[in-house]
Amino acid sequence: MGKKRVMVPAEKLDLSTVKYEHEEIQAPHLTGLMLKFFVRVIEAPVIGSFIISFMKKQNKMVELLQNTVIPEAPMFKPEFPPQEIEPSVVIVDEEGKPEDRVETALKCLPHYDPASYWSGDSLPSFRYWKIRDYAYAYRSKVVTPSMVAEQLISVIKGCNYHKPPTPLLVSFDAEEVRKQAAASTQRFEEGNPLSILDGIFMAIKDDIDCYPHPSKGATTWMHEVRSVKKDAVCVSRLRRCGVILIGKANMHELGMGTTGNNPNYGTTRNPHAPERYTGGSSSGPAALVASGLCSAALGTDGGGSVRIPSSLCGVVGLKTTYGRTDMGGSLCDSGTVEIIGPIASTVEDVILVYAAILGSSPSDRISLKPSPPCFPVLSSLDNANTLGSLRLGKYTEWFNDVHSTDITDVCEDVLNLLSKTHGCETIEIVIPELHEMRTAHVVSIGSETLCSLNPDCEDGKGVKLTYDTRTSMALFRSFTASDYVAAQCLRRRIMHHHMEIFKKVDVIVTPTTGMTAPQIPPSALKHGETDMQVTGYLMRFVIAANLLGLPAITVPVGYDKQGLPIGLQLIGRPWGEASILRLASALEELCGKSRKKPASFYDVLKTE
Repeated sequence: MGKKRVMVPAEKLDLSTVKYEHEEIQAPHLTGLMLKFFVRVIEAPVIGSFIISFMKKQNKMVELLQNTVIPEAPMFKPEFPPQEIEPSVVIVDEEGKPEDRVETALKCLPHYDPASYWSGDSLPSFRYWKIRDYAYAYRSKVVTPSMVAEQLISVIKGCNYHKPPTPLLVSFDAEEVRKQAAASTQRFEEGNPLSILDGIFMAIKDDIDCYPHPSKGATTWMHEVRSVKKDAVCVSRLRRCGVILIGKANMHELGMGTTGNNPNYGTTRNPHAPERYTGGSSSGPAALVASGLCSAALGTDGGGSVRIPSSLCGVVGLKTTYGRTDMGGSLCDSGTVEIIGPIASTVEDVILVYAAILGSSPSDRISLKPSPPCFPVLSSLDNANTLGSLRLGKYTEWFNDVHSTDITDVCEDVLNLLSKTHGCETIEIVIPELHEMRTAHVVSIGSETLCSLNPDCEDGKGVKLTYDTRTSMALFRSFTASDYVAAQCLRRRIMHHHMEIFKKVDVIVTPTTGMTAPQIPPSALKHGETDMQVTGYLMRFVIAANLLGLPAITVPVGYDKQGLPIGLQLIGRPWGEASILRLASALEELCGKSRKKPASFYDVLKTE
């Protein structure tokens, strides 16, 4: 018999008694035929549930979910206390036109002269072309969207012949891209572009609707049971601004993995090292941006799926506050941990795309009562003072719990530089119950995913899923209704702990991931892979933002000794996107000079 454990109420927890515990996930690392065999066994009656139950006990899940008295009431989706408006910001109307919000965001950006970069005079090191560079090139008639489209089409068609193949997109129609580019080119010829985003190329992750493409979630069958009749809400907002949508980006099947491995369409390769994973689940979006093919992309993030690949590929990824963007028209539009967020090569491009897509759904506006969306005024003299007043929270033992000390060394150096340059104070914090947080998250996302997929699995589609997805599904099927309720009680506790921390600090800082891009085992390409140790390291720091709905951003801050990108994560208060964007912009300025050109990089703007 399990021994009953009683938790003290969250507000009575004595933080001085909290000890940090390194997490070791107990699960086998399997690829190839062994993975196929394992899935057969865990899907078998009796023995399957015995093995799953044994693994859950080994990972202390049963003890927590079934033998523990949790005094808090359940919190079924994030509930936030009212927030003060952040300093030095511009507030925008979330019900207004996306192109007006983009215009407002543009005015908040620091001064920039694309002409000097265009002439090549001031190019000391590698840099990505920004949206403002494209806008300048189009407006000064150096190049047209149609010319860029042809470059892009030839590269994407060429990717099919790469060894190893680099499957960046799972749905691509060259004529559709040409048609959008021609319309944009004409608008420039007539002198009336729709916004700064007109003619900017973007990819959409395959779990977000982008008409006329199917949404498969990178499965082999989802489009057969779910048709796409119109754009997702976020995508239609981008279209209104003149964005050219190049197609559906590859992903880890149904977003259920953190590496980006996909036997259905091929595994996307990391542009910095083709023998390594991009991270997932938004593998295609991050790789497309990192390799220079797109200015930005939309991903989804239910367990780090925007931030992990952005960090591993050396780009910027924003996870917005839960409910800040309308999820309508995505495969994960009914969960309590997911958001749609932008990935781009620079913080300012993330801000411009965020400006276009933000705006809560009518139901979230009622239930979540969002604070008004706003942008940091990076162009003002006040920006430096506001930056200097930000207090950063760091839980050192957690921060240092990484696979390679290169990560903490680089992140530490950047924080020291930040405090030296801008005077930000770093405050030591303690975040209790990290194991409880991870368990509550996996039970929440797992049960919600299972609920949405159950009808199709019962209809015979379950066996068409990849083996690693089926491993996850077997675990999710073992969760009971009482497990789900217990997880929601934990959510309320953990929200309390974080809201207490945010009384002392403005932003929590961590490395984005506990390891840099992992190697792709050759045996994992055909049948997939399950490696919970790697997953544990990749997800170590990302969970709070999903379970609690907090905004978070990853910024590239350097490289490990093998030249692989390292990201620093900033987690903000509820609705506090402006503060983390302000800090991210300052970090980028401190680290931007040392950016390396990825091994796989294409300059589609400068055609000569």
